[in-house]
Amino acid sequence: MSEAEEVRNRELASPHERYDARLQRRSSTLLQRRVVEQERASIEAALDQILADDSIARAAARIVAARRRFIVGSAKSFSYASLLAFDLSAGLSQVTLIDGTVVRGIDVLSDVRSSDLMVAFSLRRYRRDTVELARRFAEAGGELVAVTDFEDAPLAKIADQCIYVATGSASYVDSPTVVASVLHVLATLTTASAKGARRRLGERDRLNTELGLYVN
Repeated sequence: MSEAEEVRNRELASPHERYDARLQRRSSTLLQRRVVEQERASIEAALDQILADDSIARAAARIVAARRRFIVGSAKSFSYASLLAFDLSAGLSQVTLIDGTVVRGIDVLSDVRSSDLMVAFSLRRYRRDTVELARRFAEAGGELVAVTDFEDAPLAKIADQCIYVATGSASYVDSPTVVASVLHVLATLTTASAKGARRRLGERDRLNTELGLYVN
């Protein structure tokens, strides 16, 4: 995405604005081509950035070193938080998804320890509940890893480690493609360096077979 396109993308803050600018009076064929081309360019640039930047590796090391790991995200970002929590919990212990029902933010904030870490997903439009929870968690002494999109995003100012993802798209919604790729790399690096991960994965396989959870 060019600098001009990036500026325009940031100006279109809401899905409604992006719909009016990008989807009206467009043929399906043209729109499909534009979306695919944009996704291809974004993922290629993101993968190059991953190789050139060690922010994901640093974040993985922080996650491994923590005693308890909390994952949070609101609205669409809750899907990203769920995906990361699911992948991390296969190889690490003490991984907790803050879902607002079983585990609430106030439950976590009432018992923050210096050895705790939170991974917070905060992508535009930035949800106030995630920003406030992450801010209070950091103020209470916990370590904060933020997955966000821009250097002036709310959590970029307070996180101990930021992972920046590009979400620009030709669609009315911001793209999840790069986010998913970054999460895949983050979960892989974290699990690869976690003590006991091999044993936990093996035990999960044994239990999956014993309980018949999957179709053969």
